[in-house]
Amino acid sequence: MPTPSCTSTHVRDHTRKSVRRTPARRAAVPLATAAALLLCGPLTVAPAYAADQPGGSTDEVKPPAHMSTVGGKRLGRPGIQVDLKQGAPALPKGLSGKSWLVADAESGDVLASYNAHWQLPPASTLKMLFADTVLPKLPKTKTHKVELSDLEGMGEGSSLVGVKENYTYTVHDLWLGVFLRSGNDAVHVLSAMNGGVPATVRDMQAHAKYLNARDTHVVTPDGYDEKGQVSSAYDLTLFARSGLQKADFREYCSTATAQFPGTYTKDKKGEKNRSSFGIQNTNRLLTGYGVEHYKGIAGVKNGYTSHAGSTFTGVAQRGDRVLLVTVMNPQKAEANEVYKESAKLLDWGFEASGSVNPVGTLVRPGTAGASHPSADGKDSHKDTQASVSADNGSSNGLWTAAGIAGGSLALLGAAAFGVHRRWPLPELVRRRSRD
Repeated sequence: MPTPSCTSTHVRDHTRKSVRRTPARRAAVPLATAAALLLCGPLTVAPAYAADQPGGSTDEVKPPAHMSTVGGKRLGRPGIQVDLKQGAPALPKGLSGKSWLVADAESGDVLASYNAHWQLPPASTLKMLFADTVLPKLPKTKTHKVELSDLEGMGEGSSLVGVKENYTYTVHDLWLGVFLRSGNDAVHVLSAMNGGVPATVRDMQAHAKYLNARDTHVVTPDGYDEKGQVSSAYDLTLFARSGLQKADFREYCSTATAQFPGTYTKDKKGEKNRSSFGIQNTNRLLTGYGVEHYKGIAGVKNGYTSHAGSTFTGVAQRGDRVLLVTVMNPQKAEANEVYKESAKLLDWGFEASGSVNPVGTLVRPGTAGASHPSADGKDSHKDTQASVSADNGSSNGLWTAAGIAGGSLALLGAAAFGVHRRWPLPELVRRRSRD
């Protein structure tokens, strides 16, 4: 059973009002505070902005009457959009997310949606865009000695993996901190390596535009609540789909546990050795902590802030079919509700595949994707099949179910291909699912 993380009462009780009063450029998190958080234990860095608290801001009770129609006219309409064929399973009951979407990851067909283009605070799911933007620029073996200035600007109560100034980390270490612990400290160090936070925000906004994620406005690279920072279930799904084209992205988002570099200690001979501590992915459908592990899950990213509520984008595979799901801000006041509703939608999507007409499509990047014909269940999808950008920004065609599995094949060996293709998970997770 995974070790639960400790979260301070101060962090849990952090209110939207205090977030709004906090200036956009904050002082660095005090070192004493960061040290105190690390004393909770190896898995105890506060997951304030990647946890599973129910609720969130309810300032806007209803979505706009008219939203973006990127991906199809029906996706711009408020309310549930689904086109069931005869004999198709009904949508799950009890869904409370303010916005959600289920799509076929390969064809790009949107199987069903609810307020798909409603612009809402994304919380740490915005880190998918951060990773998709910055990850290709920094070799995973590159090292960086952290300066105090690298950690400036983090919001109060930020989730931390435990990065320390004057310590050296590899890019690989930092990405594990981003994906597993949703560490805003790791995000800010990687941003510093990318030219700084303002430059990274500009890069992210430009990449969102290239992906035709027109609902997204980036203010911070880590997803922390800021005025005007919004995205949508549709855009978050685009970010996940694009990111999953990258082997490193697949590796990080599907990793359940890892070791993160700690401090230096001296052994009996007086030699310095660097310790490490365990970190665990905050995606509970992946780890099975507090909610049933979802068989076939392979990532992607969860988030939470007091303003955004809980957000989640996930990818799962059954047989040769791969589905993406995004749920934003469930209104049911129950722990882990975002995961429960995501699991229900995935179950429905796998059962309904082939028995529903698509209500839209995940568009391809670039100007061709932006000008696609509307996909509202009547248009041909031959020209709207959403190919995804390659690492160099060019399109390399549709990606396959095996592509998700490919990220970890080097670790498991070719002999595991048959099993790994069906369940694209780290060995630890697959082994637990059989217990």
